[in-house]
Amino acid sequence: MSTVTPPSRLQQLIYAKDGSLTRDLLLYPGEYGLGKVPAGAKPNGTTTSVCGFCSTGCGLELHMKDGQAVNLSPAVDWPVNLGMACPKGWESITVLKAHDRATQPLLKGADGKLAPVSWDEAMKTFCARFKDIQAKHGNDSVAFLSTGQIATEEMFFLGSLAKFGMGMLHGDGNTRQCMATAVVSYKESFGFDAPPFTYADFEESDVLVFVGSNLCIAHPIMWERVLRNPHDPKIIVIDPRRTETAVAATHHLPLRPKTDMALLYTIANELIQRGWIDESYIASHTNGFDQFKQHVAPYQLEDSLANCGLEPSAVMEVIQAIHDGQRVSFWWTMGVNQSHQGVRTAQAIINLALMTGNIGRPGTGANSITGQCNAMGSRLFSNTTNLVGGHDFTKEEDRQKIADILDIPVVNIPTENSWSYDGIMEGIRRGDIRGLWVIATNPAHSWIHQQEAKETLEKLDFLVVQDMYHSTETAVLADLMLPAAGWGEKEGTFINSERRHGLHKKVVPAPGEALADFQIFRLVSHYWGCDSMFSDWKTPEDVFQVMKKCSAGQPCDITGIRDYRMLDDARGIQWPTKEAESSGDDWMPQPQRRLFEDGQYFHPDGKARFIFEQPEAPGEVPNDAFPLHLLTGRGTAAQWHTQTKTSKSAVLRTLYSTTLLVDINPQDADALMIEPHDWVQVQSARGEIRARANVTSSVQPGHVFLPMHNEVTNQLTYPQFDAYSRQPSYKNAAVRIVKSV
Repeated sequence: MSTVTPPSRLQQLIYAKDGSLTRDLLLYPGEYGLGKVPAGAKPNGTTTSVCGFCSTGCGLELHMKDGQAVNLSPAVDWPVNLGMACPKGWESITVLKAHDRATQPLLKGADGKLAPVSWDEAMKTFCARFKDIQAKHGNDSVAFLSTGQIATEEMFFLGSLAKFGMGMLHGDGNTRQCMATAVVSYKESFGFDAPPFTYADFEESDVLVFVGSNLCIAHPIMWERVLRNPHDPKIIVIDPRRTETAVAATHHLPLRPKTDMALLYTIANELIQRGWIDESYIASHTNGFDQFKQHVAPYQLEDSLANCGLEPSAVMEVIQAIHDGQRVSFWWTMGVNQSHQGVRTAQAIINLALMTGNIGRPGTGANSITGQCNAMGSRLFSNTTNLVGGHDFTKEEDRQKIADILDIPVVNIPTENSWSYDGIMEGIRRGDIRGLWVIATNPAHSWIHQQEAKETLEKLDFLVVQDMYHSTETAVLADLMLPAAGWGEKEGTFINSERRHGLHKKVVPAPGEALADFQIFRLVSHYWGCDSMFSDWKTPEDVFQVMKKCSAGQPCDITGIRDYRMLDDARGIQWPTKEAESSGDDWMPQPQRRLFEDGQYFHPDGKARFIFEQPEAPGEVPNDAFPLHLLTGRGTAAQWHTQTKTSKSAVLRTLYSTTLLVDINPQDADALMIEPHDWVQVQSARGEIRARANVTSSVQPGHVFLPMHNEVTNQLTYPQFDAYSRQPSYKNAAVRIVKSV
């Protein structure tokens, strides 16, 4: 560990008496007991922690030796995964040991190269540069981009620090790329961002409808729960590709891309015309059905072929299955969310659940499956485009409530919403935003139209990247790189797809001088001069107790969760869990709970709303120059997002091709004289990449598919955004394929 000479005023904050940087002192300050073992952890034996990859939220048993995790296995008593784990989960510890871990702060010098500096110099530079930008261009000239990868407590701290302490207005998260559509859909339809389901519904449905979801690959443990279903369910997959999930389905509707809204309206109209709806539920618990009925009336079954490329008889089989089902659940993921009209498409799914009364009962629901491990935490507590705890920046009473809880002047809380991710990027291009703080995300890889994204980041006066790895596409562009601890090297909570708060623990040390994001935020607050605002936030659990107060009275109320120990003992707890429910110190909530069992929603009148709109064609469609439709999605269960972590595991790398493959239909391959495994160029109006041809009937003629995880895929994607969620549409670019010579 390197040695530095810190200013004396910082010694109690981050340094041991001998002047060496002490991670344990940061995580557990002296007054709380130096070296205190995290909740539930033991020097030897096992301790349970929630996984840090996807939103499934599996429990992992970490096997400890001399105070460090040396191995792991899936937890058999965790209500999510029931003793199962996917390849990523099994390799959770391995990816922490990569050679390119960020181990000390790096600052770009006059030569344009990043070089090591002390934390003291890094923090002084961070604050001086950001304050200088704000002094010259206004507080709104700096912004942050956060993530669904860090702990909820860290998100809460970051959002509070940036917005209330540093004076920033604009900050968003990478959850904009995956879950913003679901958020807006639920808010408008239900009155709050409220996924209604519990994973037990996978096993209790007799009909499961998956729209734009390759669950088998994207969320393998959820698919295992489907396979445990004892009811011989009908499985309906609505997807242009013959995915792994579609292969296992009883019904597959391979519709033309971006015609799902028309298809869902056709299904709705046919159910209405046949009287296969729950009129009592509609009358008692919803608003707007009569207008919706009029809206879908033109969508006739016989037009399915023209509208969606589907045989009417195949669509009718699905409609019949939905009608015959007693417990029908509807599920969607990125195939819906990442669309130019994703919000209204998701609401078309919600409308089907409402009109058939398939919500609030076991095995039912309109259920959005989240992507990242803590995207739900970001949605509720990151203080980005929503005020913490699901509150509203524009409402005076909400601002006053949060100001009182945090004991800060209400004038510190912005009265308007932040720009969304695309607005921040556009603000950089215009020169309105000149400083950017990027935390645990990789926009130079993941943002749509990659070349434009890189050019945008290069326009900044000062770019700070805070990450586990110094090698990401965004980190190498940074002016200042801050080394962060990863999952397993710090503690906090995640919130999974079914609203379950789960505890993850510090079970190995972070490398070098890397610090937990939580402690980096403590440092920033100190050097910025606003640490008095957060003086009581010494540990993540301190912040969790504040989060509870901010959630009080909200649909996401967690005042009944006493502390981390309760979360650990309960193997995760779903929101809402209200203090009023508690019946004593030993009380535990039921492990599986769903929303809307009483038919009461979160709008003031207690009713859900039917919301709908006319479908529109995407902004780019195949044409003479680029005749093929590019689809993107998950490649294998062993890949994750930009592969920042999964590429570090030799085991995971053996489970997917290290060569980029483009799926192309045999008819198109024949027409282009392309043989299997030929090298080809995939070209769009924005870029050109090289790949090997994978000739397969899993894609329809006129379509090609690339895995979104590959670092070059977003050179091709077309930058269009949903009008309501501002989520990018990654799945409607037009391309051509040229055989390489």
